[in-house]
Parts: sequence; structure tokens; C-alpha cells
Amino acid sequence: MLKVEETQPVEFSSALLEKFDEIVKRYPEGKQKSALLPILHLVQAEYGWTSVPAMDKVAEYLAIEPIEVYEVASFYTMYFLQPKGKYVLEVCRTGPCCLVGAEKIMNHIETRLGVKEGEVTADGLFSWRGVECLAACGFGPVLQIGPEYTFYENLTEESVNKLIDDLRKK
Repeated sequence: MLKVEETQPVEFSSALLEKFDEIVKRYPEGKQKSALLPILHLVQAEYGWTSVPAMDKVAEYLAIEPIEVYEVASFYTMYFLQPKGKYVLEVCRTGPCCLVGAEKIMNHIETRLGVKEGEVTADGLFSWRGVECLAACGFGPVLQIGPEYTFYENLTEESVNKLIDDLRKK
């Protein structure tokens, strides 16, 4: 994964552009904007997040306005608009999980990691955020960890501590 700063110009590799071309070919002529979601996934996989310069380059490639890319990237929580840790702890923050302690778990994660939502720990290992429903309402509070998106259910402060400790050992 390449490291990119917010203001650093982005140039996509020829291999990445070939993948973009393959995706665009799936859609009818003039409908290249339909390729935006999968292209943003490729950009994020390459750079770790979707910076403004990267989104601008995507807009240029697809011949659309940059705002069209920003609107999509900022709407979906699967796209990261700032650098993230190696492990992203995503805690369900919807009603059913909150009823069984999700907010307590988020506060605990913030305290344990020493970073606020969206920030990255000094060692670069962790970031965390609240996300919308993870479709495990009967097993809350629940979180998922990317990039593999492994689910952890029925969370307690103790189980979160063990999870963080285990990830640090990897």
C-alpha cells in the first residue's frame, strides 16, 4: 500500500489504470460514472484511503466533476476520507446495539486506545469509528475489524481489551 498525504499529487499506475479500464467497459458508452464505486475501492486498496487528490484524479479519469466523486465517497462509510490505522474497529451505533451498550464500548475503545473517533494511534495500528447497522442486532454490541471485516459480537470491555491485545501481538 502506498502512503499518500492529503496534499500530495496522485498519479495512478498503468496497472491501476488498466483495472479502471476493465471496470468502465462493463457499462454502456457514456455511462462511465457507473464505475465510480468499484474504482474508489481500487483507489482505497492502493493508497489506504481516498484523499482529495486521489478523488480529483478519479473525476478526471471518469470525465465527471470532482464534487460527484466527493458526494459518493462521503456518503458511504466504506470509504475512508482520512488516513486510518492498520486495524479499524467499526462499532455498530444504531438503536439495538446502543440499547445493549454500544456507546459504553465506544467510550471504552476511545479511552483504551487514547484516540478520538477517526484518529489513528501513534503506532499506526488502530483507528475506530461508529458505523451504521452491521446486521447483527441480536448479538450486540457488535464491531467489525477491517480489512478482513471479521465480526465480534456480545462485546464487553474485557472482550474488547483482549481483542486489542491480540491485535497488538500480530
